Amino acid sequence: MATKRVKRLPAADVEAIFATFAKLNPEPKGELLHTNPFTLLVAVVLSAQATDAGVNKATPALFAAADTPERMVALGTAGIEEKIKTIGLFRTKAKNVHALSIRLVENYNSEVPRDRAALESLPGVGRKTANVVLNMAFGEPTIAVDTHLFRVANRTGLAPGKTPLAVEQGLLTVIPKPYLLDAHHWLILHGRYICKARKPECWRCPIAEWCRFEPKTLSPRPG
Repeated sequence: MATKRVKRLPAADVEAIFATFAKLNPEPKGELLHTNPFTLLVAVVLSAQATDAGVNKATPALFAAADTPERMVALGTAGIEEKIKTIGLFRTKAKNVHALSIRLVENYNSEVPRDRAALESLPGVGRKTANVVLNMAFGEPTIAVDTHLFRVANRTGLAPGKTPLAVEQGLLTVIPKPYLLDAHHWLILHGRYICKARKPECWRCPIAEWCRFEPKTLSPRPG
């Protein structure tokens, strides 16, 4: 995830960037399919080192069979594997999903906890996954730093940092409070579809005038 370090943007530019995101996409949504906090948690665990699109192809059948911790436990590791075998690292992920479901049943009354430490204690759940669940399931203003968001934060100058945690903490410091709830959605979507890893599409970027990335890329189509 190494990327060129740039200077942090001034507060006025940060405000302008998020005001622009809010105007263009007032209600950003995550792209992982889910029906409740439990299926969201499972989907995010499955998305590690996989694309949301790939996860979304597998989870409808999985969630039709098991959309609660009890049903997931009953499905068993082998049953989970069969449903998610198109996803990378499916065997390890199946074990984690089964184990976290058991933990939810035994320790949390089959409910997904609204607590970062409790979430991170579950098998297969790290800080990023916990942040996604806290944000999307419980409306907490958290920042889930994936590779897209890490890249955007560094390239633009929003929150340059050497580690995901440094970027997360930097963003929480500089993003105006009215935008915090939706910020990680905007930044991830921006990195996924415009500020791409190999070649950012600066010619169609709505925040290019404030972004510190140079040189800006030109349109592949003249004129």
